[in-house]
Amino acid sequence: MAKGVKRIKWTGDGKVISNLSTPNKKIVIHPDQYVAFEVDLWHEGTPEADKKKTLTWILQDRKKKTIIVQRVQPAYAPKKISIPKALCGPFEYYLEASISGQRDLVNHTGLIVSGNCPTRILSSKWSITKDGKDVRKDHFFNYGETVYLKLMTEGLNGHQNLSIDIFRHLDYQSDPLIYRYTSVDVIDGEINLEIKSTNTWYPKLKYIKEKEEFYIKVFDPSNRLYIPDEKYNDTVHARFLRINKKIVSEEIKPPKNLSPLKNGQPEKTKERFELCKFETISITEPSKTTLLFNNGENLKNASNPKIPITKTIFFEFDKYGITSDAKTNLNNVLQYLLGGQHSYIKIEGHACVIGKEQYNQKLSQERSDAVKKLFVDGGLDPNRIISTGRGEVNPTDNKQGRDNIKHKDEKEYMENRRVDVTFDTFGHDAQTIIYKTIRSSHDENFTLEVSEYENKACFREKDKHKKNIKINSLEYIKAIDKVTNKLDFPVKSNLETWNPAPLQYIWPASSTPNLYDIHVHSCRYFSNDKNITIRVMAYPDIKWKFNFYVNLSNALSIKWQKLHESKHDELRKKALKLANEQKGEYTEVDFGVSLEANFDKDENGKYQKTPDLTFKYNEKIKSLFSVISSVKKISQGITTTTKGKLSKGIGRKLPFDITLNAPAVFFGSEWEADINNNHSEIGTKIKFFLEAKPLIELTLVIDLLSLAVQAGVAVVTLGSGNALALEVFNMVRSWAEKGYETENVVVNFKMYIDLEIKGSVSGLIDTTYSTIKDDSEANFNLDSNISIELKSGLELKGMVVVIGTVKKPELEGHIEGTFKASAKMGLTSGHSLKYNSQIGVYYTPTLKVDPCVGQVILMIKVGFTYKKVSSDWKPVNYNRTRTFYDEFDIMENLGKITGYKPQILFWEKKHK
Repeated sequence: MAKGVKRIKWTGDGKVISNLSTPNKKIVIHPDQYVAFEVDLWHEGTPEADKKKTLTWILQDRKKKTIIVQRVQPAYAPKKISIPKALCGPFEYYLEASISGQRDLVNHTGLIVSGNCPTRILSSKWSITKDGKDVRKDHFFNYGETVYLKLMTEGLNGHQNLSIDIFRHLDYQSDPLIYRYTSVDVIDGEINLEIKSTNTWYPKLKYIKEKEEFYIKVFDPSNRLYIPDEKYNDTVHARFLRINKKIVSEEIKPPKNLSPLKNGQPEKTKERFELCKFETISITEPSKTTLLFNNGENLKNASNPKIPITKTIFFEFDKYGITSDAKTNLNNVLQYLLGGQHSYIKIEGHACVIGKEQYNQKLSQERSDAVKKLFVDGGLDPNRIISTGRGEVNPTDNKQGRDNIKHKDEKEYMENRRVDVTFDTFGHDAQTIIYKTIRSSHDENFTLEVSEYENKACFREKDKHKKNIKINSLEYIKAIDKVTNKLDFPVKSNLETWNPAPLQYIWPASSTPNLYDIHVHSCRYFSNDKNITIRVMAYPDIKWKFNFYVNLSNALSIKWQKLHESKHDELRKKALKLANEQKGEYTEVDFGVSLEANFDKDENGKYQKTPDLTFKYNEKIKSLFSVISSVKKISQGITTTTKGKLSKGIGRKLPFDITLNAPAVFFGSEWEADINNNHSEIGTKIKFFLEAKPLIELTLVIDLLSLAVQAGVAVVTLGSGNALALEVFNMVRSWAEKGYETENVVVNFKMYIDLEIKGSVSGLIDTTYSTIKDDSEANFNLDSNISIELKSGLELKGMVVVIGTVKKPELEGHIEGTFKASAKMGLTSGHSLKYNSQIGVYYTPTLKVDPCVGQVILMIKVGFTYKKVSSDWKPVNYNRTRTFYDEFDIMENLGKITGYKPQILFWEKKHK
């Protein structure tokens, strides 16, 4: 009963041209995109196990003579075909699948595949030699010399009946057709025409010039049209072939279609097809399997060094028949060569010196041709093969000497009866694959498994690849080296169980790991067996727990109230204490730390070692007070933008009050090494809890005017005053200073514009963060209770005394003024937790104040009982919406003032 693939089909993936295709027979596809195929029907005798193995997909010419390329891949994986525009056209491929690796030359189990796209001429050149330099600009031919024309095309591959029309270029006249070459072939998207009949053009040239210019057009008889170029849709090509008025040969030969001249180099592609191979490598830890390598995908710094390969087979004395052993070796070579395209294969036959030299020359050629025939019968393109007989090695016909039958069984003579098959291939190397893991301090078995591991067809003549796995480590007495595709090996970290205080592992991701270097090599992947294939790096499984608390015994605030003078000295002392603290004398605090290490997990995930490293500190810690100091300076962070100074409540009822309450903070954390999903990177997983009551709490009142005005006298600090506030004040002052030279004017007024900020931030933060994974969990429950308000007032009372005549008494006038500038602003409280690989983990608060845009109203009225008062003293009525200041960030300003960023550092990265 027949078994194997009965029929294949298109999977539906990719673009197919339906009106040109025939179901179950022919598929015509669009260019430059992948179309997928799979098995449609199996023969009834095919075992289910065979259906799950590998398939050999064979792409060949329609007549099944020459294999273009073949690939072996899992049966479940669709075969993808892509045809570039250069290979689209009448040429048809035949695609079939085989479980045996052999073609079915009798039954039609595959599909005809071709590509279709618009026909175009992409480029052209005239050369002195086949596929030589383009000489159109610097060379003149003579009539009768051989000329080579090359055209690169699209949509024409496989054409065998195109015509090349030669036109003579004339100025100011229509260009006449001089000659037509028919039956022009397109091979692999190229037209390569050897022309040896230019002397036949000469008689057709009327009024011939000393130097003539010619160009071509390509005629397609199937649609009776000239084929245009791609860019300009122009049908004129190969401008210009230039020929002198000179005939050098009368010989006329027909044009010759030449095959494209390949560079003899193998394809340098990611896909590999050597039979000495492996496909995947995976590592299984006790609880997880990770695929580390999959057919060369996602490798770093992959390289393909060029490697010359020579395979030698030997023949019996005076024979050119290929032995069974030699056929096996040659078939392995054939399968490799069928997997690649375009490289040349040199076959060189040799013979020993026994016998006539002429006879041995013929024998060596027959041996070489026998190998070529085996390759061609196996589907290899004969155009890729160069077969040469080299004759005798060190030839001689001296029967009394070396040319004597008695020597035929000597080693040297036997080695000279051979054929050498030589070709180039690209090896494979890549950066070592890194696998990082977190392990305990005792050995745990890992399993390394290599799939489809084969080495029987290794191309090396010496030091052939072995089907072995080798692992080196300083933890082993000797290296593990076994011929197998699956191997268990022990792994542990370098944290010893007896270590009572493993502080050197405080940052486990930065500690020194144990190394395990794994070697797996083949011709297909990691062919250089001196380089490491996989390096396992085992880090300790230590987990740290840390708790921190701080309570300040002294207040961090000075309250200015309307206090009795006896309290002034006490307030000054507190102010002096605060000043000293900024110089390094710190407030006493209650500060506690708890530190615990857990390591050496057992199989149930329970830590076997948990040393307690708890300390209690009463000393003064500078790093803590750098944070406290920054909180104290928060008022400066505000006034640097508002341009005010600390108000003392001048001219208003509200007392001045600036308060900064000390933070009470409890902080708990856990951290341990963490691995990303593919085990290529190690970082730190951090979990922490923060409770602050409060984190920030303050009340500020800021005088935007920075002045005191009493009885018409102004004291102004221009450097710190808010510009708009000062502008409003100057408006009032300017008005008040206006007078009447005969009048006695007294104006008394008080004015203030204050910014009042009250607020606090407190709450909880509970978060988990990994430095090498995107997924993180965070719970920020911070309460912000902050308000900002602009308050202002004006008290203006005046009396105008007008000095009258003797007959008239003095008159009094009264001045009344009102001023209002009010606005309520929002304050945005932000909180960010960040990890920096150079610094550590830190918390940064943000306090952004909205722009202060207020309605400014100023009204001053003047009233007199006597009407004859100077008219240059007019009432003022000002009503505008004005901006006192733009949005700003308190904490950002704070950083500029103090010289360092207002960041609370929770964990500091320790650098080695």
